[in-house]
Amino acid sequence: MDAPKTSADALFILLGAIMVLAMHAGFAFLELGTVRKKNQVNALVKILVDFSVSAVVYFALGFSVAYGTGFWVSADSLVAQNGYELVKFFFLLTFAAAIPAIISGGIAERAKFWPQLIATAVLVGFVYPLFEGIAWNQQFGIQAWLLAHTGAEFHDFAGSVVVHAMGGWLALPAVLLLGARSNRYRKDGAISAHPPSSIPFLALGAWILMVGWFGFNVMSAQTLDKISGLVAVNSLMAMAGGTLAALVMGKNDPGFVHNGPLAGLVAVCAGSDVMHPMGALVVGAIAGVIFVAMFTLTQNRWKIDDVLGVWPLHGLCGTWGGLAAGIFGLPALGGVGGVSWQAQAVGTLLGVAWAVVAGTVVYGLLKWTMGLRLSPEEEYEGADLTIHKTSATPEREASW
Repeated sequence: MDAPKTSADALFILLGAIMVLAMHAGFAFLELGTVRKKNQVNALVKILVDFSVSAVVYFALGFSVAYGTGFWVSADSLVAQNGYELVKFFFLLTFAAAIPAIISGGIAERAKFWPQLIATAVLVGFVYPLFEGIAWNQQFGIQAWLLAHTGAEFHDFAGSVVVHAMGGWLALPAVLLLGARSNRYRKDGAISAHPPSSIPFLALGAWILMVGWFGFNVMSAQTLDKISGLVAVNSLMAMAGGTLAALVMGKNDPGFVHNGPLAGLVAVCAGSDVMHPMGALVVGAIAGVIFVAMFTLTQNRWKIDDVLGVWPLHGLCGTWGGLAAGIFGLPALGGVGGVSWQAQAVGTLLGVAWAVVAGTVVYGLLKWTMGLRLSPEEEYEGADLTIHKTSATPEREASW
């Protein structure tokens, strides 16, 4: 029975990998709809090329850093594994590649192209896998230490901290080092809105992400026998909670409404297998409030030009999700149990600290050596024409 089971597991996780791969189209269209028209082509190209760089470096290095095994063996040996390990790599790659996709939204409209690809290679090849190995592969004995001292390991079922908080907190130093887009915050104190170029494209990106997220969360079980309907329903309830909270907090703003469900889904990833659905609803709603409140605060009061709000959405809501798993996963609040708020606090803070330090070092070195930002003239012209020599909406169409 082992061969049919392994084949079924390989198919199961392959379907998950394809669903999460599709989420990268969601990242692309969410960014495309948010940035101005002169930067839409750049948004599309960045996500695809970042994913491709991620695939190469995670295959060559990242997977080995996280799990201690690689693929530098003959094709015969790979075939002998019945494909499951290869497909597992594919699935986990789609998670790793979310890191540069998240960062892309924060640094949009003024970042150079090639330095960001170098950052992608470093982050996906080493920075992200190092924490991934700690959280999901028992590396460095940290999980064992937490178990001995708190009674539970750090629990992150589908990556609230490992993926989302990591991506959001890595993005924050990059955003700060880049500075705000030209004319975003004027010397007289006025704030230029730089409104989204296309609410329909923004909404399309959000919907693609929402649908793919059920592969992201449910198929984090990684084998068919561990699939949980609870994860699916909790994801659904968190999505609804985030949407409704963002609707109210954002006063019907469509940008907030379509990012609200993403905030809820980010937050529920960690504890989606241990919470009660009503707990997931509350966790998602709180995440929706966090996103709207902190996006408004960072953009308008602190004048941090995080274009898609990736630090509030992924960084802060992912942090909340890591902590929430240790609260709403407890039996006293209807959860399954097996979690500890102390372990969740330590694991979450460790992930945040590593992301901030690594992001500061990587982007600081790139700024010092290559520069991170387009020139004022290039930024004014737009990344589409400056980098890709074309635009999304040519003013002149061929008439013949």
